[in-house]
Amino acid sequence: MPKLFVTGSAGFIGFHVCQRFLSEGWQVVGIDAETTNYDPALKTARRTRLEDHDSYTHVNGRIEASGLLLELFERERPDVVIHLAAEAGVRPSIEDPRRYVEANIIGTFELLEALRAYPATHALLASTSSAYGANKAMPYAETMKADWPVSPYAATKKATEVLAHSHSHIFDLPITMFRFFTVYGPWGRPDMAYSLFADAMLAGRPIKVFNHGKMRRDFVFIDDLIEAIRRLVDTPPLRPADGEVPQGDSLSPVAPFRVVNIGKSAPDTLMEFIAAIEGALGIEAEKDFQPMQQGDVLATWADATLLETLTGYKPATPLTEGIPAFVDWYRRYHGRNSLP
Repeated sequence: MPKLFVTGSAGFIGFHVCQRFLSEGWQVVGIDAETTNYDPALKTARRTRLEDHDSYTHVNGRIEASGLLLELFERERPDVVIHLAAEAGVRPSIEDPRRYVEANIIGTFELLEALRAYPATHALLASTSSAYGANKAMPYAETMKADWPVSPYAATKKATEVLAHSHSHIFDLPITMFRFFTVYGPWGRPDMAYSLFADAMLAGRPIKVFNHGKMRRDFVFIDDLIEAIRRLVDTPPLRPADGEVPQGDSLSPVAPFRVVNIGKSAPDTLMEFIAAIEGALGIEAEKDFQPMQQGDVLATWADATLLETLTGYKPATPLTEGIPAFVDWYRRYHGRNSLP
């Protein structure tokens, strides 16, 4: 059986990635520190479900710990690596940027050094749409400049792209960086807006609506994201022999390295997102309209052309299907099956 190594395996996306590959018969090794940046009980619940699979091996640890990933790669020799472990979130990164530098930049460096010693056939590393920062041209295409991050979180993730490119170039490591847009769905993080909205609405509390609701996001349902990742695994980048790159491709001219957006390419307004949650819950939210928060952006909108060209797939689940799936899971997991 092929072997997959996943960092952040008890996280929202990591959990779903592991589930998908286990269902296909892969051996999966996951590492996660189950930190307390949000309710660790949710992380434990995800990890426990993964451990029900005989083909899953879990390691508890921090990826930034010197030499830990190197030891694990020496032992496990994974065929494919998917790197999802990170400190996430814009606003917390403003309050504690050092934590983001350590986990995101140093942690990714440790991963790249492990890959240098024990190369995989393909390494896929998570970046973020936040890397586009203050860029106002939309939809965001991978070939655009992304040099103006507006939060420490965005800056650390862009830094991981730069580090990964240099390792890819020097050591001939096939690396795909994927820039996630706003991912939601069952088993999602409780600090994300959709979870905060559902929790407040079921408790009869007002929800905070920033920038008076005048924001747009490219909301991506988790099942669509996992399908895109699964297809990208089978599409490792190749170093171009002549340095020529096809138009629209983010492939590096000097390395087997590529950046790929994973988005729906159809942004929804924040008010449409809230309306979908209201409809699924059967509750009209009391809205506390607030100004824009520091480090936030007005809109995100992916150009998903490259993803579709490479894989034949583009995320398309509408809010009217994705939000009810999240709400159904939320009610069951939290035992919140009645209205306030």
